[in-house]
Amino acid sequence: MALLHRADIRPTKLDLLAAWLPSRGWYVGGAEVARVAAYRFDDPEGQVGIETLLVRGGDGPVHQVPLTYRGAPLDGADEWLVGTTEHSVLGRRWVYDAVGDPVYAAALATAILAGTGQAEEYFEVDGRREVRPPSMGITSDTPPVDVPPVGAVRRVVDGDPTLIVTDTVELAVIRRPGPAAAPAGATLTGTWDDVRAPLAYAAPR
Repeated sequence: MALLHRADIRPTKLDLLAAWLPSRGWYVGGAEVARVAAYRFDDPEGQVGIETLLVRGGDGPVHQVPLTYRGAPLDGADEWLVGTTEHSVLGRRWVYDAVGDPVYAAALATAILAGTGQAEEYFEVDGRREVRPPSMGITSDTPPVDVPPVGAVRRVVDGDPTLIVTDTVELAVIRRPGPAAAPAGATLTGTWDDVRAPLAYAAPR
């Protein structure tokens, strides 16, 4: 489960993305970035926030941007840093393009290969749990299997799709979800509004 906080965040996630996305070769869109939908994964250690945003820049296509939120810098991941924010509850947060974060790689592999799905999101309100309905759904097309430890992220090829190579699995993250030929491997599919499209793929090494 993902505990959310009613907090002020400066700059906002969309402000960060509006400044960062134009630097990506796979981004097609304007400077005004709007949220379309989102889903989250759980970090078993409870230390890293893992959220994937679907956003659109102006009249451009929908883009998938997985992010991780950390309370301290991730060693060796400067090239994946989107920026930092000040969170009124949690303090300074380092925001990363999650494709370079091993915690995201492990969560994505588990969601696809073990079928764990997305995290339930909730607020604590007067000691009660208030669940926030999801803005989209995700499903895996493969029978669940045991997922070996992913280990380190060994290589990232930043394109569309973005390839993530780890010790035990190769992952592909679709940056502009839509009709596309599927690479070999199990598929994570997303549904939002009236759209159904592949989001990511996984194949054991």
